[in-house]
Amino acid sequence: MLGVAATLSLARWQLSRAAQKEALHAAIEQQNLRPPVGLADLPAQPAGQAQWDNLLHRQIRLRGSWVPQRTVFLDNRQMRDQTGFYVVTPLQLTGSSAVILVQRGWVARNFLDRTALPQIDSPAGEVEIQGRMAPPPSKLYEFKGADAGAIRQNLDVAAFSAETGLALLPLSVLQTGPTKGRLQRDWPPANLGVEKHYGYAFQWFGLCALIVLLYVWFQIVRRFFLPAKNRQS
Repeated sequence: MLGVAATLSLARWQLSRAAQKEALHAAIEQQNLRPPVGLADLPAQPAGQAQWDNLLHRQIRLRGSWVPQRTVFLDNRQMRDQTGFYVVTPLQLTGSSAVILVQRGWVARNFLDRTALPQIDSPAGEVEIQGRMAPPPSKLYEFKGADAGAIRQNLDVAAFSAETGLALLPLSVLQTGPTKGRLQRDWPPANLGVEKHYGYAFQWFGLCALIVLLYVWFQIVRRFFLPAKNRQS
């Protein structure tokens, strides 16, 4: 009974986690359908995290100037099953002192010279970009301390803001639209792992059913319905 209760409880917990992530996915899709936001819709600094969270996954259009000397190449990022860099460049917003990190796309790296930087076109003057609001660039496991230089494993917004003196906003923009040069923007959809939770739930339900079947076989069928000769064998 303890085994059945435990496996059923774990299976139901996995189903509840799947339901939560499906609701989150529906909320993300709903955010994508809302009208695009612009500079005027960004919260004034300082702002609470909840105000920024309300902008996550919204479409956005911004005007500003690239800060190309602060471009960062995030290493070991994949797109179309190839490993390369995510290119992240700060954008100084027009009419504001604020700066936002723009994830501009993916570019292949030079595996013969791992220190070589790809040439990324960052036009001078004011540019207009479109994309969707996103959390700061995702972090990968790293074996050492914080990175420095143009090629990095991860990028912490607060630390990068202190390092560069830029007034960085706590979110980033995942740039969309046509690309120039070698940049690619086939951003993968948000993978919330719903299928994983359903798979775990199926495993726990299966283990629960196995416990019940074994109990019925050994404690009921063999004891009361099989001849003593068969039970001994």
